[in-house]
Amino acid sequence: MIAPPTWSLSELDAAREGAEQAFSDKRQAESQDAYLKFFDAYKGIVQEVLEQTLDLSVLDHAGPELLSEQSKQEVLRYLCGPPLSSDDLKLLVKAKSLDSGRLGESEDDADRLITVVKRWHDRRRFPWVEAGRAATETEKQVAITATTALLAMRRAETLRRTRGSEAQEFAVCEALLEAGFEQVGTRRVTTLSEAPMSGQFCRESMLGSRKADLVIGLLDRRTMAVECKVSSSAVNSIKRLNNDAAAKASTWTSEFGTSQVVPSAVLEGVYALTNLVDAQDRGLAIFWAHDLESMIEWIQSTGR
Repeated sequence: MIAPPTWSLSELDAAREGAEQAFSDKRQAESQDAYLKFFDAYKGIVQEVLEQTLDLSVLDHAGPELLSEQSKQEVLRYLCGPPLSSDDLKLLVKAKSLDSGRLGESEDDADRLITVVKRWHDRRRFPWVEAGRAATETEKQVAITATTALLAMRRAETLRRTRGSEAQEFAVCEALLEAGFEQVGTRRVTTLSEAPMSGQFCRESMLGSRKADLVIGLLDRRTMAVECKVSSSAVNSIKRLNNDAAAKASTWTSEFGTSQVVPSAVLEGVYALTNLVDAQDRGLAIFWAHDLESMIEWIQSTGR
């Protein structure tokens, strides 16, 4: 059986630089359309929240009505400085769910949520609250713009990550289809007999105890598990590559054996060289989104 490529230090470094340049080119080509659409959509909601609460002076009275709408509940989280994630808020409120309908059923949860927002509100964006005075028109407009920008930025970032991962998976699928592979249905693979057959692949499937972005039936009857990872920084690459993809590689080889499964990752973006070396040493085969031809060439070589 042909082993997946093991890249030298210089090869990894050259590929890393190529990925970083491709990622930079892609970012520069992006438009601001998504951010601006989110900004326009959220601005009216932020304005409504301030109006309903009389510029946050009557949060207690307006709270139940605000919590009944998911979009306004989201704005409440972003009144805090720094903004609270839904998980943070659930922990602080000690609520089982932040679903707007369920919150309405529990006055205690709703009261605690409003108390958290009042306590954690951003004192720089809303200086009039702590001072116990009315907001000036300028202060109000600055607060609306700043809060809207925070919401729009976070949503745009989430959309970028989701689209990036989906686009990468789609590109790998297209490359496999062009190479003559057949796409089959998503499945749960508990034994390798349930994995795609040679020349087939599936998406988003459980391979043993961990999910793989793609599972490929290699031409020599081994199973290849692929993780598609997009990293925006060298620091982020530790999470995306080492703590996730390489960790899954260890799990898959432990559950199915090193001779039966080929754990791999298709990488895009910015990665630290040391993290790449560590992931490869832990048994992860590394390929690159800007050079899918190399991955397809190796996959086809398994049929020789």
